[in-house]
Amino acid sequence: MTFVVNYHKENIINHLWDRLADCDLCPRNCGVNRLRGERGFCGGGTLAKVASFHPHRGEEFLLSGSQGSGTIFFSGCNMRCVYCQNYSISQRREGEELTEKELTRIMLYLQNRGCHNINLVTPSHFIPQIFRSLLKARENGFTIPVVYNTGGYDKKEVLEKIEGLVDIYLPDMKYAREESAYKYSEAQDYPRINREAVREMFRQVGEVEWGEEGVAKRGLIVRILIIPSLEDEARENLRFLAENVSQNVFISLMRQYRPCYKADLFPELSRSVDERTYREIVAYARELGLRNLILQ
Repeated sequence: MTFVVNYHKENIINHLWDRLADCDLCPRNCGVNRLRGERGFCGGGTLAKVASFHPHRGEEFLLSGSQGSGTIFFSGCNMRCVYCQNYSISQRREGEELTEKELTRIMLYLQNRGCHNINLVTPSHFIPQIFRSLLKARENGFTIPVVYNTGGYDKKEVLEKIEGLVDIYLPDMKYAREESAYKYSEAQDYPRINREAVREMFRQVGEVEWGEEGVAKRGLIVRILIIPSLEDEARENLRFLAENVSQNVFISLMRQYRPCYKADLFPELSRSVDERTYREIVAYARELGLRNLILQ
């Protein structure tokens, strides 16, 4: 049975690979032929590009545990967030292109280091490459949970293809309004795409299930970064989660925003979020009945 399941998944991933020839893996639908060296909005080519990999002890407690989350940072991005703290990776695309075998070795290395999971950061534009390597890693003894750590601009239809390969979804919910999504990330349809994706992620993995040492082994964890001037949109997304996903969903309410990259070009983004505003948003989330808040 395992062979049949793996063969089925391999066929699906190979189908996604073929779509690189007229790339439509993300909502950008660039249509470039990445197999022939053409580059679209994300800048990705045929090979996955990796900026760094290491055990990360600074993620949410239910991911990092005592041994860290095995983080792999992929270069490039299908968004253009003007305040991105990792802009050297996402926008300047620093990193090295790796073969399928090299990426597989990294996954196995992080498992051997004792990491609780493998944490795929910004994977949306490299799905075929990543999951080809993952299938090979599983053939060679890879067993730890897979975390899909995304900005949340993911096609529902593509997420459906990788069902069963991801254990933990970790999406952002950045915006609730089209004008903000366009102004700050050049992704006007982000609110609709993002909400469809989050619902699909929850359908696949459900509420958090716990493994050893109080570390999650499965489930949906949503990140909401509180952005100055967009506090009401954070509240709208919290209400969406409470009413359309689950009041038990884990939500990481993040207050570590700081003006980075091009944020100084937007006066409304050129400040941090004050403590009072953060506390008010936390109180609002609790009023909605949201029970599992991670406060940062």
